[in-house]
Amino acid sequence: MMLHILGRQPELGLAELNSLYGSARMFGREAAITDSSDFDIQSVGGVQKSGNITMEIPHTNWPAINKAIFSHYYKIWSKSNKKITLGISVYGSTNIRPKQINALSQSLKQALKKSDISVRTIPNKSAALNTATSHHNKLGLNPHKIELIIAQDSSRTLVAESTGAQNITALAKRDQGRPKRDAFVGMLPPKLALMMINMAAGSKSNKQRVSSTPTLLDPFCGTGVILQEALLQGYSVYGSDLSDKMISYSKTNLDWLQNTHRTKGKIIHLHQSDATNAKWKNPSDISLVVCEAYLGQPFSATPSSSKLKEVRGNCNSIISSFLKNIGEQIQPGTKFTVAVPAWRDLNTKRITRLPLVKQLDNLGYSQINTQPLLYYRDDQIVARDILVFEKN
Repeated sequence: MMLHILGRQPELGLAELNSLYGSARMFGREAAITDSSDFDIQSVGGVQKSGNITMEIPHTNWPAINKAIFSHYYKIWSKSNKKITLGISVYGSTNIRPKQINALSQSLKQALKKSDISVRTIPNKSAALNTATSHHNKLGLNPHKIELIIAQDSSRTLVAESTGAQNITALAKRDQGRPKRDAFVGMLPPKLALMMINMAAGSKSNKQRVSSTPTLLDPFCGTGVILQEALLQGYSVYGSDLSDKMISYSKTNLDWLQNTHRTKGKIIHLHQSDATNAKWKNPSDISLVVCEAYLGQPFSATPSSSKLKEVRGNCNSIISSFLKNIGEQIQPGTKFTVAVPAWRDLNTKRITRLPLVKQLDNLGYSQINTQPLLYYRDDQIVARDILVFEKN
């Protein structure tokens, strides 16, 4: 079994893992468990760290856990013939302090020193090492660079050995390093784009069954973030957008990607078109549709009820027209992940979703994930409401 530490909005990471592996379940507030060991953390967007579970402890008593971990790993590491780098991260506990975690690291270091094993420990400033620290220290990437990931729920403790952390350097390069960006049209984070692709794609066996090189369509491609992440994952990509400028930006960004990264997929076509009436080429070849649809105008303060009603109605009309149009062209069973707007009242915390969320069956689609999947920052009024569904 594997333990996965999820991101800021864990329900998104859990949905991604469930799509890929089918049996993911939450463990505590921040972690999930999967039964598969065939896992590449760089091919998912919603997981910060992963590791193979080595210990299952039926309680949350830290002194006893400390003793069990010390005993288990001292026996293993005392046979090492190389210097060890050690980090320890604890998730899900509210009463285990950095001082206690550092004490465990130091006790292992001192005991191993007596066996002539050199250990460099990474000190904890908080209960868990942040993803940047784990990534930059290459923890989990070889047998001598070790991070123990300790996760707790209300009654149990799991210990896992990290197999790596999310490559935040590569994600930042694919986000901020692209030659063309446009804050006005919104900037979809690459890790969210990757999550959305995986939610639509499902398991590896499903991708192989659909096509040896499945084709992904983004009909609102903007600056090409979803297309670039799909190219890196081996998809053939097809993009369209209402704006000629955005098509130009996508072409420039995808050219940059192919010159700076090893892309496994290919670009089929990029063209200007209105998603509400577009006629896409060879629509029967499209395996999945992943896009960030029209989100309406941005807001810096909670809008009035009349303004919200106007914007909500406009967005609902455009996206419904798009779904009707594309539904007449694609094959039954085609999977979709579509980000649509939802509006947050920062005072009451109320969420207002689009009417179409509950009307997908009337539009010819079946919803796959019925739980709300919202992506937002704490100060953000317009959230992304991630819908996963398929054509009937």
